[in-house]
Amino acid sequence: MGTGIAWVTAVRAKKNVVVMDVNQTQLDGSLAFSKKLLDKDVAKERITQVEADEAFARISTTSSLEGLQNTDFIIEAATENVDLKKKIFGQLDGIMNPEVILASNTSSISITKLAAATERPDKVIGMHFFSPVPVMKLTELISGLRTSEETLATTEALAQQMGKVTTSSKNLPGFISNRILMPMINEAFFVLGEGIASREDIDTTMKLGTNVPMGPLTLADFIGLDTCLNIMNVLHEGFGDSKYRPAPLLVQYVDAGLMGRKSGQGVYEYKK
Repeated sequence: MGTGIAWVTAVRAKKNVVVMDVNQTQLDGSLAFSKKLLDKDVAKERITQVEADEAFARISTTSSLEGLQNTDFIIEAATENVDLKKKIFGQLDGIMNPEVILASNTSSISITKLAAATERPDKVIGMHFFSPVPVMKLTELISGLRTSEETLATTEALAQQMGKVTTSSKNLPGFISNRILMPMINEAFFVLGEGIASREDIDTTMKLGTNVPMGPLTLADFIGLDTCLNIMNVLHEGFGDSKYRPAPLLVQYVDAGLMGRKSGQGVYEYKK
């Protein structure tokens, strides 16, 4: 996800971007993937080779948070884990200049909770991108309790420079998209686990019956079953409502390490 965000920032918004990861292999892969996307755009004559070279030159990498000190806007895209994100935000707060906005690419976690880990709650905001970022047009913007109107306006302007359409959500678990989408995916796992229908019949019914590009189980594999489970746990804990209880089969898949496409197997099997 972070690579896609960096790509639209460099290519569409035409801004310099620094990609941070503690794993150098991940950073190398990020640069290689960005180059691959640019080469594809050149081959399809969407951009010129000169434009591609200029865009790629705007992307750099670092393996430490300190390497981000000279940037003026942060978009965190770590795993959907509240404790990890709070730790990162606390560290960034001590490193970055006071005027820097800290945005989180969270899909369900409370922005108010993340902001509380900093001394700049007015400059913390949610910026939920959708995968694949270069293709999906939407970005959800989520204001915490103390997010300022100036921070929201600045973030919205940046998203639009990236070529995104923005929507605004209140800071409640799941926001707009996952408050609606994840319970549907979760219910598909209940249907599969109860033996009501096969995986193929569930996906075909929803794909053709509701005119969506892929069924809920295929989509879950694409998102990552661990991410789906994390979001359902956030919804369940946040609202205290049993209708958000994670499906036992979804829990079992994650416990077994079957995370979807990224692990080579989830509900379906994938060739690496």
